[in-house]
Amino acid sequence: MWHLKINLSTVFFLMVLQGAAVVLLFDWYLELNSHGPKPPNDKVQVLLLSSWRSGSTFMGQVFNQHLSVFYLMEPAWHVWNTVFKPAGMLRMAMRDMLWSLFQCDLSVMETYLPEHPNISALFKWRDSRALCSPPACSFTPQNPFVDQDKCEKRCNVQGLQRAQNACNTYSHVVLKTVRILELESLYPLIQDPNLNLRIIHLVRDPRAVFQSRENTWGLLMGDDYIVLGQKKTPADELPYRVMQEICRSHVRIIERAFMMPPHFLEGRYKVVRYEDVARNPLEEINSLFQFVGLRMTPELENWINYMTQGKAARRGGFNVSSRNATNISQAWRSTLPHDKVKRVQEVCREAMSLLGYRTVNSEEEQKSLEIDFLLPSELKENLGTD
Repeated sequence: MWHLKINLSTVFFLMVLQGAAVVLLFDWYLELNSHGPKPPNDKVQVLLLSSWRSGSTFMGQVFNQHLSVFYLMEPAWHVWNTVFKPAGMLRMAMRDMLWSLFQCDLSVMETYLPEHPNISALFKWRDSRALCSPPACSFTPQNPFVDQDKCEKRCNVQGLQRAQNACNTYSHVVLKTVRILELESLYPLIQDPNLNLRIIHLVRDPRAVFQSRENTWGLLMGDDYIVLGQKKTPADELPYRVMQEICRSHVRIIERAFMMPPHFLEGRYKVVRYEDVARNPLEEINSLFQFVGLRMTPELENWINYMTQGKAARRGGFNVSSRNATNISQAWRSTLPHDKVKRVQEVCREAMSLLGYRTVNSEEEQKSLEIDFLLPSELKENLGTD
C-alpha cells in the first residue's frame, strides 16, 4: 500500500494559489461584463422610440440608408390593428414581437398576417432598403435611393424566410415605433444577454406635433382610439386629450430614465429633440450613430444634407421628401391658431418644461420669429455619462 506524506506548508501554499486564481478569474469576468451583456455575435439592436408626427419617419430613414442596417418601420402597427384593444393591454404583445424581430425571427409576424405571407404584407415594407436589396430580393438599387415602384414589382412576392435570412447578414437591426408609451415593458429586452439593445427616444415640440396631426387626423383615428383606452370623448376635445396622453408618456419615459434609473439602463438610452436635429443635422445624427456603433459615410452626409435643406413639398402623410427641416420645425408658429397653441400648452405644460420648450404668451410673440422657443436642454445626452 502506498503512503503519501503531505506537507502542510505545501497544502497551504496550494490553497492560497487556488484562491488567488479564483479571484483573478472572477475579476476578469466582471471586467468583461462591466458594460452590460454582450450578445454572441455582437449584433446591435436599436429601438427608435417616438410618437406620431414627431419626425420619426425621417429619423428612421436616416438609419435605413445605412448599409449596415436592417430596418423595419412600425412592426407594432400590426399588433394595434389586429388586436385593437386599449394600449395598456397591448404592451406585452408588442414587447414579444420586438424581441423576436431583434433576433431576426420574422415568424412572429405570421400571427398578424395572412397565411403564408410575403414581405409585401409587412406595413410600409417598401420603406426598408434591406427588403428591397439582396439577399432579401434580387433587385439591386442603382443609387442611394431605393426606387419603391421597381422594388414593389420585383420584391413583393418574396417570402418572410428570405427576409429573415437577410436580417442575419446585417450588423444592426433598427425598429421604429410610435406605439410604446412607457419604458418598463422594455426592461426584459434591455436585460436579455442575447440582445445589445440601444433606445433612442425622439421627441418634438407638442405644438408642432399638434399642427402636423391636424393635417393627417383621418389617418390617426384608430390609433387615437387605442391611446385613449377606447373611451368616448367629445370630438372637439379629442385632439387635446390625445396630446395630453402623448405628453404624459414622454414624461413617464424620461423620468424613469433619468430619476433613479435601473442600473441596466446605463448607456442604453438617449433622448434627442427633433428641433436639435433640424438645426444641426450632421452633428446630431453623427452623435446618434456613435451611440449605436455606426460610422457616418460621405454618401450618408450627402443624403442628410439633401433631405434637410431642400424645398420640396410634403408628399403624403408618412413619406419623406427633401425639405428645409428648420422651416418645417417652426411651421406651427404661422399656421396654428393661437387659441389652439394655448390649449396644447395647457395639456402639455409638464412635458414642455421638462424638454426645454418655452411657452408662448401672446399671438404677437408666437409669430415673432426673432424669439427662440427652444431652450437649452438640461437632460443628459446619454444616460450614465456627463
